[in-house]
Amino acid sequence: MAKSGNEKKSENPELKSILKKPDDEIISFRARKFIAVEEPANKKLFQSGKIRLSGNLLTIQKIIVSILIVIMGIFAVFCTIFLVWYIQVASTLPDIEDLNKKASQFETTRILDREGNLLYEIVDPNAGRRDYITLNNISPYLIAATIATEDKYFYFHPGFDVTAIIRAVFQNFQSGTTVSGASTITQQLARNILLSPEERSTRSVIRKTKEIFLAAEITRRYTKDEILELYLNENYYGSFAYGIEAAAQTYFGIPAKYLDLSQSAFLAGLPQAPGVYDIFTNFSATINRQKNVLLLIYTLSKEKDCIKVSNTPDKVCIDEIMVDKAIREIEDYDFQQTKFVMKYPHWVNYIRSLLEQEYGAQTLYRSGFTVYTTIDPTLQELAKQTVTNQIMNLRGSNVQNGALVAIKPDTGEILAMVGSPDFWSEDFSSQINMAVSPRQPGSAIKPLIYAAAFEKGWTPSTLIWDVPTDFSPNGNPDELIYSQAYSPVNYDGTFHGPVLLRSALANSYNIPAVKALEFVKIYDDPTTEEMDGFINFAKRFHITTFNQADYGLSLALGGGEVTLLELTNAFSVFANNGAYIPATAIKKIINKQDEVIYESAIPEKEQIIREEYAFQINSILSDNAARTPAFGPDSVLNLPFPVAVKTGTTNDYRDNWTIGYTPDLSVGVWIGNADYSPMTDSTGISGAAPIWSDFISQAAYQVSNYTPTDFSIPSGIVSQTVCAISGTEPSQFCPVHMDEYFAYFQPPLPSSEDLWKETRINTWTGLIPNEYCASNTIETMTLNVKDIWAQRWILTTQEGNNWISSLNMPDLSRNKTYFFTPQKSCSPQDSEPTISFTNMVDGMQIQSPIQEVFGIVNASGGIQSFSLEFGKGRNPSEWFVITNGIRQPYVYPEKIGTWNLNGIENGDYTLRIYVTSPENTYAEKRVYVNVNIDKQNNESSRNSGMEMIDIPEEGIPEFFLIE
Repeated sequence: MAKSGNEKKSENPELKSILKKPDDEIISFRARKFIAVEEPANKKLFQSGKIRLSGNLLTIQKIIVSILIVIMGIFAVFCTIFLVWYIQVASTLPDIEDLNKKASQFETTRILDREGNLLYEIVDPNAGRRDYITLNNISPYLIAATIATEDKYFYFHPGFDVTAIIRAVFQNFQSGTTVSGASTITQQLARNILLSPEERSTRSVIRKTKEIFLAAEITRRYTKDEILELYLNENYYGSFAYGIEAAAQTYFGIPAKYLDLSQSAFLAGLPQAPGVYDIFTNFSATINRQKNVLLLIYTLSKEKDCIKVSNTPDKVCIDEIMVDKAIREIEDYDFQQTKFVMKYPHWVNYIRSLLEQEYGAQTLYRSGFTVYTTIDPTLQELAKQTVTNQIMNLRGSNVQNGALVAIKPDTGEILAMVGSPDFWSEDFSSQINMAVSPRQPGSAIKPLIYAAAFEKGWTPSTLIWDVPTDFSPNGNPDELIYSQAYSPVNYDGTFHGPVLLRSALANSYNIPAVKALEFVKIYDDPTTEEMDGFINFAKRFHITTFNQADYGLSLALGGGEVTLLELTNAFSVFANNGAYIPATAIKKIINKQDEVIYESAIPEKEQIIREEYAFQINSILSDNAARTPAFGPDSVLNLPFPVAVKTGTTNDYRDNWTIGYTPDLSVGVWIGNADYSPMTDSTGISGAAPIWSDFISQAAYQVSNYTPTDFSIPSGIVSQTVCAISGTEPSQFCPVHMDEYFAYFQPPLPSSEDLWKETRINTWTGLIPNEYCASNTIETMTLNVKDIWAQRWILTTQEGNNWISSLNMPDLSRNKTYFFTPQKSCSPQDSEPTISFTNMVDGMQIQSPIQEVFGIVNASGGIQSFSLEFGKGRNPSEWFVITNGIRQPYVYPEKIGTWNLNGIENGDYTLRIYVTSPENTYAEKRVYVNVNIDKQNNESSRNSGMEMIDIPEEGIPEFFLIE
C-alpha cells in the first residue's frame, strides 16, 4: 500500500492554520479570500463624473482589455485541452457502479516450487476469513486510528488531497524518482478494487491520474461513510485476515466494535505492509509500527482538539497517558498464531513479502496469481533435514536456530532456503527467517576485505605481520590513542609472526585481517572522488546492511551485520569469476487469464571485480594445505572435489557461519540463537561447517550432473616463484621458495624488498648514514621490516627471538636493534653523541701499570649507560670491561675509569667507550695504545701477590669475557 499523505513530514502552514478554525470560519475565510475585490480609491470621483478619461487612459484601458481577452483565450484553450485529455483518460476508466460487488470478488494466489508442486495458496477457503460489518459495528478508536494514519483530511477533500499531490510532485521531481504517493483512503480503495493487478504495480502519472479521477467519482456517488466502510472491510491485515472484523477476531479474539486504543493502533498500522509488519516473525518492526500510529493519532488529536469520526457523536480524544498505556498493552500481549498447512513456511513467507513489495498487499490477495518459485524440492528437503539433524546434535551447546541458503551462481536462483529447523515449533524464534535476518558474520567477511586489498595492490604473497598490534579503532593510524586502542587477538590465542596473505586468509588469522582493512580504509577518502573504501566495496556485492557512519576496524572480524542470503550471494561473485548476478526467488508469474505477467530473464552479469582477483580468492579458499595449520588436513572442509570455503565465529559465540562454493553452487550456513543468547563450545568449524559439508557434498553432484566443476584459471593469471617467507621475488639470502598465482599486471615485490638486506647504517640513529651522521657506521645484514609492531615483537618477545634464531642470520651487532633496515637518512636533528678520550691519543705508549682514563660522554637525547672496555690488537674480537653501568653523562672532561694493567702483557691494545641510548642504539669511540711496562720495575707487584697472566695464542681466558 502506498504511503498515505498523513505520513509526510512537510505541511502547508497556511492550510494547517486554516484547518484549526471551525468549519463556518473556514467557509467565511475562503469566501473572503476568493470573492472580495478591493475597491479603487478614487471610486467616488469616477461616480461623480468630475474626472474625464484622457486619451492616454483610454489607451491603457484598451491594452488591459486586450490582455484580459488573451488570457481568457489561453485559459479556454487550456480548458479545452484538459477536457479532451480528461475524456480520453475517463474513457479507459472502469465502471464504478455497484462497488460492493467488485470489492467482494477475489481469487486465490498459488505459490509453487520450480517443478510445479503446490507450496501454499493465498488464501484458500480454509485459511482466510472475511466478515463484512457496517461502520456502526466498528470501534471509533479504529476509525480514528485509520484516518490519522492514512488520510487525516478524509472527511474534507473531494477524494484526493490537492496539497498532498503538489507536495508529492515536488518531492518526486527533486529526487528524480517516485518517492511519495500522496494516496488518500478513497484513492487506495479505487486502486485496490477498480484497477487491474498490472496497473496497480505500475508507478506512472497515468495510473495516478486514473486513481484521482476514480476517487473523485466515487466521492461524488458515495458518502464518506460508505467509502470508509468498504475500505475497512476490504483491507488485508495479515495472518490471513481480510477486513477489520476478521482482523479483530484473528489477533485479539473480539469483535471489531470492542477494539480499544492499543488494539486499534496495532491493526491500523498493518495494511501498509502485512508481510513486513508480522507480529509473529518481525516483532520489533511491528511494535514500532504501532508506536508510529499512536504518535499520528496523538498528534491529530491535539491538532484538531480531538478527532471527529462519523459513527459516534463523541470525538475521540487521546492524551499521553493513554498512549503510554497502549504501548505497554501490546508489548505485553500474548499473541497466538493459528497454524495453517504450508510447505516450507519460511520460504513461502519470503515469497509473499517479495510479491507484496512488487504488487501491493491488496493486489496479492485478490489477483489469482500462479507463482513459480526457484526452490528445488529435492535440495530443500535435503537442506531442511541436514539443518534439523545438526541443531538437534547441538542442543547441549545451547543452539536453537540454524539457517541454510543455496544459490546457483550463474543464474542467481535460490535453490534452497531454510530459515529455522521447525517453523511450527512452540519456540517463537523458530518462526523468524534467519536466512534474511542480519547477524554478525565473524570471519566470514574476510574474503571481501582481502579482495578489496587486491584492488589496492596486495597479492596472495603480501607479507603481513601477525603480531600484537594496537590499532586506532576508527582505522586511522594517525589518530591512535593507546588508552583507547583496539588490540585484537587470534582465535587460538597465539601470534604467528610473518605470514603471507594466502596463509592469513586460509587460516583466518585476525590481526592480518584488521591490518588489511586498515590498508583498504573503512570509508572513502573524503579528499578524493574515489569510492574505494570497504563500505562502498561491499555495496558492489550488494551488501545492504553496512549502513552505519561509525564502523571501526572490528568490521574486519564481523563487527557489522549482514544477512545469510546476501553474504552467500556475495560469495557467488567469486564463483562467477568476479561477476555479480542478483539472487532471484521467482521464475514466473501467471495471472488468472493465464497470461505471463513476469518471467525471470537470462541474468545480465555485472563485472564488479576483476576475474584475476576472484580467482585468487578461489585459490586461497580452496587450498586445503594452506589452511591445515589452523584446521588440520582432514577437516570437514576438505571434500573430494574442488570447493572454496570460509568459516566465521563471533567472539562472543553468538554466531557460527560457514559459506562455501563451487562454480555450480554457493551454500551458506548460519547457526545460533534468534534471541542473541550465546552458544557454548560451538564454532564455525564445529557448529555450522558440518551442515555445510553434509549438504554441499551431496547437492554439488546433483546440480552439476555428478561432475562438480573446478575453478577455471583466467588468462590473466601467471604462476611465479617467490620467497616463501617474505613473499617477494627471492633474493640470494632467501632459504625457502614457493610458487604463487599473480595477476599479470600485479607481480610480487622485487627481490630488493626481501627480508634480508646488506645495509650500511649509523649505529646511534639507526638511519642511513650521511653528512649528519658519518661516524659510528657499520655494514651489516638487516631485516627489512617496516611494521613497527613486528619490530617490537622481534625485539621483546621470546616468540620473536625464536623466529630470528630460526633464520640463522649472522648477528653482526651488539644488540638486535640494527637488524631492521632503515627507511630514511639522517637529518640535522639526528645528532650523534659527543664521545672522546681527553687524556689519550692514538699511538700513545703506556708504561705505568695503572692508567687513569679521562673523557667526555654526552648526548642531546640522553644516554642509557656507557662502559669503558679494552681488547687486544687494533680490531679486537673480544672485549673486557674496565668499568660499566655508568648512567650519568660526562659533559666536561672527567675521570671515567682506571685501567689496571697488572698482569697484562705488553703489546698493542684498543680502548673504547661504548654508549647505549634509551632506544637501545649505540655509539663508540676507540683509541689505540701500546702497552710497554718495565716488568723489572714492577717485581714488587708480583711479590705482593699479583700474578702476571700470560695471554695465550688462542685468546684471553674465559673468565674475562663479557656476558
